[in-house]
Amino acid sequence: MKLTILGCHAATPRTLSNPTAQVLEVGKHVFLIDCGEATQVQLRRNKVRFARINQIFISHLHGDHVFGLVGLISTFMLLGRKNPLHIYGPKGIREFITVQLRLAGAWSAYELVFHELTATEPQMIFENDQVSVTTIPLKHRMYTNGFLFLEKPGLRKLNREAAVLQGVESCYFRNAVLGKDVVNKNGDVVPATAITFAPPPVKSYAFCSDTAYDESIVPLVKGVTAMYHESTFLDEHEDLAAKTGHSTARQAAIIGKMAGVSKLILGHYSTRYDGLGTFLQQAQSVFEAVELAEDGKIIEF
Repeated sequence: MKLTILGCHAATPRTLSNPTAQVLEVGKHVFLIDCGEATQVQLRRNKVRFARINQIFISHLHGDHVFGLVGLISTFMLLGRKNPLHIYGPKGIREFITVQLRLAGAWSAYELVFHELTATEPQMIFENDQVSVTTIPLKHRMYTNGFLFLEKPGLRKLNREAAVLQGVESCYFRNAVLGKDVVNKNGDVVPATAITFAPPPVKSYAFCSDTAYDESIVPLVKGVTAMYHESTFLDEHEDLAAKTGHSTARQAAIIGKMAGVSKLILGHYSTRYDGLGTFLQQAQSVFEAVELAEDGKIIEF
């Protein structure tokens, strides 16, 4: 998995910072997560090919997570897109987009497929041959979901030397790497595990923005490879975090530690702060495996 941070700040854009948007690459698939203002500019800047994006996941309808979407859809039109574009987001996102397109006289020549979400329990909303995507219900001022991207197990790897020693003919190798037991020249059953190596461990990514401190998400993100958790405020504004449905860096770290994630990525910083060093410091006082999101940063895991 490869994560590109296009924007990671809250509310208003600034000269050198952008609101929330990310690109997650899983194998050959490219997913856009949230689409704040200037997302398409950031896609250009980070050399992400527009044509590879076929699924967009929108956490909620606050502007700093969605105001860049209609512009991106319009640019797809100008580029002559033919493939359908699937948009997953809260109920109302269809109207949010189609009203703007209708009033601008800019309806697309390609198919827009809206998947409007209303469930308040985790729900698998997308699946293909390499990954599944399940919602993570979040606690915010309006209906909001995070998203869990879970890689599917790959093929086992053939141990050719072991296969020869076991007397397994090459016509059975494909079944063995698929995990199926095979027979050797003598008609004996040979377990797939005896002539193959296990596939690499599956990876997972949890996107959790925006949300108040909420321990109920811990079981949903338990042991993920990486988790992005909003950290809008520092300790001094913990009361403001509670009032606005956001989290502090320390609270994000508590969730990361409780869930036993391998890597915690902080983001959605309030623009009231001049630097990010204190976010890292306060989070690492609770949980060491913390990394700061920054616009244009690439994280591979």
